Amino acid sequence: MRTYIPKAREAEALQQGKKWYVVDAEGQVLGRLASRVARVLIGKDKPEFTPHLDCGDHVVVINAGKIRLTGAKVEQKVYRHHSGYPGGLKEVPIKRLLPKRADWVVREAILGMLPKNKLRAHRARKLRVYLDAAGLERHAGQKPQPLAF
Repeated sequence: MRTYIPKAREAEALQQGKKWYVVDAEGQVLGRLASRVARVLIGKDKPEFTPHLDCGDHVVVINAGKIRLTGAKVEQKVYRHHSGYPGGLKEVPIKRLLPKRADWVVREAILGMLPKNKLRAHRARKLRVYLDAAGLERHAGQKPQPLAF
């Protein structure tokens, strides 16, 4: 049996059926939540999934400030970035980031699980992360459905 690959005209029709989902991150483990949300953003669970097209849905993550880390990650995990200058390596432990920028931590975990290709930036625009449940009010017009894991 041959694999079905939609043509460009058919792909446009698929793009119209985007859904909005809301995920409550309260008490969820960071990595497990990130992998499940990344799967929805990619559209991997849809029957019309095509690797070279953006078939995924929009996801709103709320309560990112109440995310949970397992093991010794709170003590050991470090985010690094380099300015490009000699001695420009910056290291920030997650213990310092979680109280201030938990939404950034969740967003980086999810985006890190997306494929590194030309569709990544487009898929990243379909992700919204908020520290608390108040961010959900911004997307009431889209009528997001709860995504159960």
